[in-house]
Amino acid sequence: MTAPEFRHGAVSPPIVTPFDAGGDVDTDALADHVDALVEAGLDGIVPCGTTGEFASLTDEERWTVVETVVDAADGRVPVIAGAADTSVAGVRERLDAVDAAGADAALVTLPYYHNSTAPAGQRDFLDAVADDAPLPIYLYDIPSTVGEPIDPDVLAAVAERDSIVGLKDTSGDVSAVDTAVDRTPDEFTVFQGVDALLYPSASLGVDGGIHALSQVIPEVFVALGEAIRDGDDERALTLHRRAVRPLFARCGDHGFAPATKVAAAHRGFVPDPAVRPPLTLPDEAAREDIRADVDAALDVV
Repeated sequence: MTAPEFRHGAVSPPIVTPFDAGGDVDTDALADHVDALVEAGLDGIVPCGTTGEFASLTDEERWTVVETVVDAADGRVPVIAGAADTSVAGVRERLDAVDAAGADAALVTLPYYHNSTAPAGQRDFLDAVADDAPLPIYLYDIPSTVGEPIDPDVLAAVAERDSIVGLKDTSGDVSAVDTAVDRTPDEFTVFQGVDALLYPSASLGVDGGIHALSQVIPEVFVALGEAIRDGDDERALTLHRRAVRPLFARCGDHGFAPATKVAAAHRGFVPDPAVRPPLTLPDEAAREDIRADVDAALDVV
């Protein structure tokens, strides 16, 4: 199975799902957002991830989002579509759906709500999901929402499978990322999932990142990727410390889907920052702080 190709230091956004005044998915705004991010130089698009509020979408809306993103990307960059579910059958249905929608790969978590009772359970789940998968799979390690991390021994074992081609690590644990890089094949792609850890993880051999804030300040992340590829540590450290880290800390205080939408609306990338319950938007004072940090980050580039 052929995995999407990414350059070293590649950055892709887990894109937000815009909603219109009636609360429906705004496909026109979504398509415009994809086009702007591709034109800005980002390396891929990841719909129906955590920042895309996939858990608040119906199945029909999820497929509409993926189809819209695929059409808007128009083959210019790979599309890695979220396909998480709590059952093997559910994930396999979602894999078939995102494959039919034209995605290049899928992003799959461990089951959420109920966790494994032993690492063998994780292995059984991932093996069953990967059997005869219709498209390449990137695992998504996000213990803060799933409830447990992917066991390192399980990761090392399933990374040998043809259909499991990479990992997005959003554990926030740099040592876990180091272990993932060390214990998986060279051709297995490891993406950092925490925005403020992209540059600190570069020396460990990560291939790039999937970062929410790259859809808000793409100029910064494109420049950071270039600095990583060029070995320009001084430039990379400046972008990390003065642009990425402060905005990441600010947005972390308010939840990444709401804060990212506020920031994206400030840039004019989406017309409305509306989110669905149970998420709520920050108050106006917090929104102003987010906007100020966005502007300050752009001044660094």
